[in-house]
Amino acid sequence: MSAKQVEVQIMGQSYLLGCPPDGESQLRAAVDRVDAAMCKIRDAGKIKARDRIAVLAALNLAFEANPPSPSPTSSSAGPSEQGSERLVSLLHRLDQTLNQDGQLI
Repeated sequence: MSAKQVEVQIMGQSYLLGCPPDGESQLRAAVDRVDAAMCKIRDAGKIKARDRIAVLAALNLAFEANPPSPSPTSSSAGPSEQGSERLVSLLHRLDQTLNQDGQLI
């Protein structure tokens, strides 16, 4: 069986993706989750660059798929909210570091 081409939209941009003939519904469900996650970050207004939005969305989705076990010292914010705030903070610190010297090492 050969891969099927499926056109999808993520944040208003079209993508042509390959998927197995029996995988279209699963692919479209994944696209819907990615689109929703990216639009939520974009709509929060803190991050404008599409690549940074995509990285944060991917990290948020991965975090939601494998959440850490609850710790007794966690704050009152929900796990998804805490994860999003930590990821935004981490991305901000990475940007500051990279802007200082333009290199990772």
